[in-house]
Amino acid sequence: MTQSVLIADDHPLFRQALRLAVQHVLPDATIIESGTIEGAAIAAARTEGLKLILLDLKMPGAVGYSGIALLHAERPEVPILVVSSSGPEAAAQARAFGAIGYLHKGSDLDAIEAAIAAALANPVPSPVDMQEQPVDQVRATVASFTPMQLKVLLAVLDGQLNKQIAHRLDISEATVKVHMTAIMRKLDVRTRTQAALVARSLGIDLRG
Repeated sequence: MTQSVLIADDHPLFRQALRLAVQHVLPDATIIESGTIEGAAIAAARTEGLKLILLDLKMPGAVGYSGIALLHAERPEVPILVVSSSGPEAAAQARAFGAIGYLHKGSDLDAIEAAIAAALANPVPSPVDMQEQPVDQVRATVASFTPMQLKVLLAVLDGQLNKQIAHRLDISEATVKVHMTAIMRKLDVRTRTQAALVARSLGIDLRG
């Protein structure tokens, strides 16, 4: 089976740099590129032989760490290596939401290639030292959401009503309510407003 790598970044020049790094590590790999989280999620779900996802945090359609959570939900068996310009605090957060590692965009090509090789050689994330704090338990819960649950939660964060969410996701309002019920149960809250507050407290709604 052909090995594939997904590069999700909204900057064409940086996607090209990542492509060069992947080609050096996996010369025969099929490389898929996406400039949006929505496109990346579709590609992740459909691509056979996917071995690695390279992801920028700040992309159209993503807020905070939602891109990691969404792609991890689509393909939990595929390692996600975050390559982003976010600050050092993003590294632990990225791993908590399902990424195998974090690399700053300022890293040189050799470092990026080494990180890609390491992710391919050890695709199982190392345990993150969370010390079982309540916020860490909730973060792990969000990381375990299904793709549709995450999409519904992101729409709620965007201030959309059930009717708007149903239209956006091409599902019925009844289905939206089912997902919201599951989300609130998993987060142990009683209202969608509380669910949104919990999500924001985890950095999912951080922009910029």
